[in-house]
Amino acid sequence: MSPALSAFVSSPSEWGVVLVFATVYLGMFLGGLPRLKLDRSGVALLGAIAVIAISGMAVEDAARSVDLPTIVLLFAFMVVSAQMRLGGFYTEVTRRVGGLPLSRAGLLAALIVVAGGLSAVFSNDIVCLAMTPVVARLCLQRGLNPVPFLIGLACAANIGSAATLIGNPQNMLIGSVLRLPFDGYMRHALLPVGISLVLLWLWLAYGPGARVGAAVAAQPASGTGRAGDEPPFDRWQTAKGLAVALVLMVVFLFTGWHRDVAALVGAAVLLLSRRLHSADVMGSVDWQLLLLFIGLFIVNHAFEQTGLAAQVVAWLATQGVHLTDPGPLLVLGTVLSNLVSNVPAVMLLLPHLGADPQQAGAQLALVSTFAGNLLLVGSIANLIVADLAAREGIVLDWKRHVVTGLPVTLMSLAVVWLLA
Repeated sequence: MSPALSAFVSSPSEWGVVLVFATVYLGMFLGGLPRLKLDRSGVALLGAIAVIAISGMAVEDAARSVDLPTIVLLFAFMVVSAQMRLGGFYTEVTRRVGGLPLSRAGLLAALIVVAGGLSAVFSNDIVCLAMTPVVARLCLQRGLNPVPFLIGLACAANIGSAATLIGNPQNMLIGSVLRLPFDGYMRHALLPVGISLVLLWLWLAYGPGARVGAAVAAQPASGTGRAGDEPPFDRWQTAKGLAVALVLMVVFLFTGWHRDVAALVGAAVLLLSRRLHSADVMGSVDWQLLLLFIGLFIVNHAFEQTGLAAQVVAWLATQGVHLTDPGPLLVLGTVLSNLVSNVPAVMLLLPHLGADPQQAGAQLALVSTFAGNLLLVGSIANLIVADLAAREGIVLDWKRHVVTGLPVTLMSLAVVWLLA
């Protein structure tokens, strides 16, 4: 037992909690645990059960450690995104953009704008899930190398999702816990997001990123995907989803109504349908991600109760490293987001942003999201694009991704640093 740790962790139950915490975050890094059929959500759930049992935490206390507004907001926007996908909206938009008489650079710019814009309002993962097969087939039909377009789709979805507090799960968490104003955050985020999207386009259109994966250019699709896999376009369902999304944006921007309550009402309106069965919509909700959030809330709360996290932050402060400063927060946010994924990273850093955390919280939202572009495994959106590309016979591995992901991430983080 380490003497340094023994000074802060005194009881066997606290050591048990620390061990479970370390195991859970090892699972976040590995994507599961060796020799066990567990993914990240399963690891987080079992970790929550373990810390409840080891620490003697009451179930009511465990429930109170879960930030319910975040869970509700995340669930509600999963319903909104499911409505848009089942209505065929994302696929139809992608097809229409692909049908425009644009040059390669123009088409790339249009797809980046569409993916980034949609991801600011809807889930970036859902946008990638719906757009990837269409983009892949479009490029192959037009004799274009699909790899830069697919990498651009993933990176644009990640970057664009940082523009609002509803664009991705970690932003929802930060906005809910820190009570960031929706309009204030948008004003802070739009410029770095816009600049980063332009830099992404320049790299892919004219830089070395334009040549990545050139060996697979203009090859016919050999995967198992079929054009009929996507839901057909339904004007009414799309209009209904867009109307709800527009009303929610107006509510968030111009009223003081709680975002979680407003989003929940919007989700309820969408579930009232004579055409789309509620089972189909609810089946598109990512319940595993919700379980991941719940499990990590409980595990992190138990770990915070040991006092070890506060001691580590205090020790860093004595070394001149303050999490409220832009530099250390940028570095730690980037490293942790690529080690354990951005949602767990944000959960670890949120309690330690100081007495006035709003400015630091806004920076953390941008950093943790932009950092997801660094590695193929840094974002679920990246993995979705790679998996669906493989079904179309297109190899999108970590080597091809890093040619764009590394420089684009460094450039976008530099923008955040310069504008901080």
